Amino acid sequence: EAIIERFCDIFDLLLGNHMPWCDRTVIADCEKQVKEAASGASNEVKSEKTMRLSWALVHSKQRKDVQRGIEMLEALLTNCSSPLENREKLYLLGVGYYRTGKFPRSGQLADQCLEITPDWSMALTLKKDVEDRLARDVAVEMGVTASAVGLIGRWLAAVLTR
Repeated sequence: EAIIERFCDIFDLLLGNHMPWCDRTVIADCEKQVKEAASGASNEVKSEKTMRLSWALVHSKQRKDVQRGIEMLEALLTNCSSPLENREKLYLLGVGYYRTGKFPRSGQLADQCLEITPDWSMALTLKKDVEDRLARDVAVEMGVTASAVGLIGRWLAAVLTR
């Protein structure tokens, strides 16, 4: 399993994925901190710990963790007080949607971040990653279609020559 994870990390870097990954130990530590903060910490500390957990979840290699992070961030968006706080949550949501393969939604969220801060490098990078991924997906689909047409053409030629 560790070899496969390492291979995936290398493959992601080769394909231009600049987003870091987070492992279960970091997530478990963040969950512990959120629980501890729930009993008596200030709202600011609770919010900080929750944001840290949501960051860890959307950067996880486990799809269920990423989905949990998305759900957490969508709930947190309703309580945004500042544009920069909103931007951070939108960005993390974009990362989560990117990791779940919902690239158009991820791109929309990156655009929303850029409406708040037009030159924010993290949102610009996410947007570029989305655009690159969508272009790569189109190229793969075109290749598959061309291969299928080629196979059908060969089959028809073989049938007609008999």
